[in-house]
Formats: sequence, C-alpha cells, structure tokens
Amino acid sequence: MASRKANVVVVGAGPAGAVAALRAADLGAHAELVTSDRFGGMAASDGPVPVRVLSQAARLIREAQRLDDFGVTVSAPALDYPRLLTRVRDVVNDVREHSALRERVDAAGVIVNEQVGAAHFIDPHTIETASGLRLQADTFIICTGGVSKRLSIPGAELTSTHSDAWGLTSVPPSILIVGAGDTGLQVASIFHAFGSHIQLFEAGPRVLPHADDDVAAAVTRAFRDAGMVVKENFGVIESFEKMAGGVRMTFVKDGKRDVADSALAVVAVGWAPDTAGLNLAAAGVDLTGRGFVKVDEYLRTSAPHVFAAGDVTGRLMLVPEAIQDGFLAATNAVRGAIMPLGERVSPAGSFTDPEYASVGLTEKTARQRHEIVIAVVRFDSTARTIIDGRTGGFCKLIVDRQTAKILGCHVVGERAVDIVQVAAIAVAAGMRVDELARIPLSFPTYSGILLNAAASAARQLHLDVAGDIHRFA
Repeated sequence: MASRKANVVVVGAGPAGAVAALRAADLGAHAELVTSDRFGGMAASDGPVPVRVLSQAARLIREAQRLDDFGVTVSAPALDYPRLLTRVRDVVNDVREHSALRERVDAAGVIVNEQVGAAHFIDPHTIETASGLRLQADTFIICTGGVSKRLSIPGAELTSTHSDAWGLTSVPPSILIVGAGDTGLQVASIFHAFGSHIQLFEAGPRVLPHADDDVAAAVTRAFRDAGMVVKENFGVIESFEKMAGGVRMTFVKDGKRDVADSALAVVAVGWAPDTAGLNLAAAGVDLTGRGFVKVDEYLRTSAPHVFAAGDVTGRLMLVPEAIQDGFLAATNAVRGAIMPLGERVSPAGSFTDPEYASVGLTEKTARQRHEIVIAVVRFDSTARTIIDGRTGGFCKLIVDRQTAKILGCHVVGERAVDIVQVAAIAVAAGMRVDELARIPLSFPTYSGILLNAAASAARQLHLDVAGDIHRFA
C-alpha cells in the first residue's frame, strides 16, 4: 500500500485520539487518525457506554423491586439477558452513528483510517499498520489507551477480564472478582443485581484504595449488607484451576491455604498501557518504570516530535481527562509547547449500588496540607432522599479553614455522581463555601444536599448564610 504524508498522525481513536485529531485539524494541520478497530475506542465499545447500559438495567431491576413501597403492584422483574445484550449493541451503534464528535472530525477534514490493524513505528517519522497502510508525518500523537492487566500465576488463562464479563452471553450463577477498585466494584454491583453470587477479593487493606476512607467504608458496608462477600487482605493467590462448573482459586495467607470456587473468575487488578506492538523505540520514545509513555508537562515524549495523551500516559485514566489531554497534546504538537497541564479539577465516580463519587482531596490528604473543616450531611436527613426512599449515604465537604474554599467533596448514595459534578464546578470556580451555600437551587433535589453541607461548613466558620437552609435541602 502506498505511503502518505501528513502534518500530524494520531494513533488511536478513543476520546483522546478523536479530540486530538479534531484539534490539530482546527489549527490548520493536515491530520490523519489511525485506529486498529472502529472510531470511538474503548469508551464506546468496552467502557462507559456499554457499561452504563448494563448498570441502567441493574438499576431498573432494583427500582422495580421497590415499587410496592409506592403502592405500585407488578410481578417480580425477570431479566432477559440476550435482549439486554441486543440493547447494549444497539446503543453502542447508535452512539457511534450519531456522535457529534465524529461529525466534527469529518467536517474538519481529518482522514479517519478505521479497522486497519495495529500500528507500529518503522522509523521516527513513519508508522505502518497491520493492513499495510504506511503514513509519514512531521508529528505523532499516541492515544492507544490501555488494556486490562493479567496475573502471572499458574492457571491465569482460566480467568476473565472485565471486558470478557461485559461480553458474556448469559448471567453466571456466581462470580469471583479479584481487585476491588472501580472496575471490580462495577462488575460486582451489576452482576449482583442480575442474580450472580459475588465474592470480591482485595489484596490491600480495603476496597477503593484511592478513595476517601469514609467512602470506602460505606461502600464496603453496603456491598456486604446486600449479600456480597468482600474479603480484604486475603493474602496471595497461588493458582487457578478448572473444576466442574467453573474455576477454583487457591490463595495463601499467613501460611494457611484456602480456596474459593465460582462459575467465573474476573481479574480487575489495574490498567496497563497498550504499547506492546508500537515499537516506540524506533521513534525514540521512552517509557516510565511502570511501562507507560513518559511525557512532560506539555504531553511531549522523549522524542520532541511525538506526543501522547490519555490512558497510555498512566495519569488519571478517565474519559474527561483523556479529552482534555487530547486537546492539549494537539495544541502543543501544532503550535509548539505553549499549553502546560497545570492543575485540573477531576471529578470521578461510579454507577454502582450505591453510587459513589469524589472531587478534590480526601480528608486524610487535606489534613496533611491544610487546617480544615469537615461537614457531613447524611442522606437520612434530607427531603429528596426521604421522598425517594434512598436514605443510605452521605455528602461530605472538606473546606480550608483560612480561605473557606472547598478542598474536596465525597458522596456515597443515590445520584452521588451528579452531586459531585456540581461540587466540581464550585471547586473549579474557586468559590467560598458560603458563596455556594447561598445559591438558590431547586427544592427538593439531590444537588440541594450539597448546599446543606456547604451551609453546615459555613456555620462552623462563622460565615453568614441563610439561617434555616439546612432544614430544606
């Protein structure tokens, strides 16, 4: 296949790659986008889009089980899993076909090369794909994302990744999950609602090691109360082996050997960069000790003409972060190093049951750096949660005592992700907690719970707020 020359070639068409290509074209560059699969990357085919469909199905099942509380009588819900999978495929295809981002990429004149196979460098300014497409460019942006980490122990080939779990054709009677980070908890929550017996194993001292202590404790308690088995500090896995009806995991702690049996074993122990086949050495691109692409504050690699964005850099591996990375990397690739990363406000959360979400510093980190005030509002004390019968959970604000600015917000419970989005806007705007408390949000709403917490913090700081706001949030 004949080679072509471009100003900028972007490798990977997930959120980071798509935005990078669009930004490069908007800045006047001749840009080409290369992807081994289809436009949209993991976010569309294996990430937030299909997972959100599955979590919505899980939510509807849980809601249906509560209809009697509101005087609505129906038969017990039953899951038709093949029909749900059809819905997942339809939504994924619909998102792809009606993506405003794809329309903008095409309108900007970006040449999109889909399903051309994996790409690799053959020299510093040339890549070639498995299909034989060869592209030369002045500048490259690597946006190949990541892949699930695998365990290197006997029988590891018998385990599945979260991607395999999303691709199941039937609901297994039981699932053993190794790793209690965001991905492991999503698998656990969704398939628990679908009827699987869940055993969740975490090698560390607690689930959600990155989260605020109170968030991790509340989520663990909720999972156990729902009937899931949660085992922290379980020891070291010795092996997996095939058994009748599934997989057996053998693990050892303090010299004592134990086993856990399940129809399916899912390993969710982290995310590794998808760089193995890129031959980055041919371009002069260095990796970090963890194997991610090493970048500076401008997302420039050790090769001045190669940039990287998104999960492949090993920073915050979230879709919004990838989008911002793609914009920044393309700006610097076309215009020169003019836009540094700087500080970012990065809300994160998960559509589990219960939901949890956070933005900013945890209480532990905040105490190390600041003198702080803590305000906690429990969900059993607010109007909307009582109305909806969703009284489990809390909203916690961490505020700097000197500046009265919000350092962190952590929420567990119904609509936690939405509440934290509002908090993130306040943090990004540099609002004082009393300024947030004075915003007249609609009543009764979940977002209003945040005002309740803000008013509580403001009162602790002896700042003026409406006296009885906490009664109505």
